[in-house]
Amino acid sequence: MIKNTQKSCLLGMSGGTDSSMAAVLLQEQGYRVVGVTFRFWESDSMEQHIHDAQALALRLGMEHFVYDATDLFREQIVQYFIDEYLAGRTPVPCVKCNNQLKWRLLAELAPQYSCTTFSTGHYCNKREHNGHFYITKGVDKDKDQSFFLWGLSQEVLRDMVLPLGKYTKQQVRQMAAERGFEWVAAKKDSLGVCFCTDDYRPFLRKYAPDFHFKKGLFVDEAGAVLGEHEGYPFYTVGQRRGLSIHLNRAVFVKETRPADNVVVLAPLKSLYKTEFYLKDWNLINPTDFTEAYDVIVKIRYRKQATPCRIVHMPDGLLKVELAEPLESIAPGQAAAFYRDDRVLGGGVIV
Repeated sequence: MIKNTQKSCLLGMSGGTDSSMAAVLLQEQGYRVVGVTFRFWESDSMEQHIHDAQALALRLGMEHFVYDATDLFREQIVQYFIDEYLAGRTPVPCVKCNNQLKWRLLAELAPQYSCTTFSTGHYCNKREHNGHFYITKGVDKDKDQSFFLWGLSQEVLRDMVLPLGKYTKQQVRQMAAERGFEWVAAKKDSLGVCFCTDDYRPFLRKYAPDFHFKKGLFVDEAGAVLGEHEGYPFYTVGQRRGLSIHLNRAVFVKETRPADNVVVLAPLKSLYKTEFYLKDWNLINPTDFTEAYDVIVKIRYRKQATPCRIVHMPDGLLKVELAEPLESIAPGQAAAFYRDDRVLGGGVIV
């Protein structure tokens, strides 16, 4: 018997530009590519995405299948999204989906299709360092998606392939056009949360019908009433716009209090903090962290990168001490740790 030594990869295909070009590049690198399109959320555009992925797979001579994960997605991602807002927190569904659902599904399905690796169209890279695998930043600073992947296991990191990390989005579009895939090159970028592309407030009203959204009070830090709001789930820490309150000074949401349906407003200076805590954290290698402020923490996808150090607390939380204050640190959001271009881990802010 002759052993088949061809590289094989299961590719998550959304039907968009990035995963489509990932398929082309993986084939050019000698991989046998099998495409899978996850049916996560029923929408007007879902069938078109599936059709586009199938059409590209047919043109490339790839095997392709559709995997119905709507129940899993609703239970693990959509319900989490709703529950977090109703608890007065600000969720990060893309972080949860990538770390706990999408990449795990790819890893579980790959052996069933005789694939030894799996991939997506993410704009980031990976590297082995001191015996551990790390996500590293993509070269496109505007499209870098390393922030969302701090929670992946070593098993997933070991077997994943990231063909787009060394390119910019402009280069990817150009390569698609040069190879005769003009319709792939011209596709629009997807924006926002895939199942809630517009304002999340109507989404909450529709998908949390048993929850009674009641008007409540805006108060200042001393408890003085400033006005009336539409219900605490509709406000997030750091928010300034859309408060529908007219004062002679700029105010921001400092805190939401679900127990009494109160939203605390304050000047921006009151939103600065020098420390915060993480739950559900993941550190690739704990020895990466020292007592020095020599690790960068990001609490937003594209900004607020600040030197920090961490302290392990007796209750299992991770305390993040900042070298300089940060504003609008919102409970429920994610934080990711970096050294240079390597993602060292991350967690969820409490």
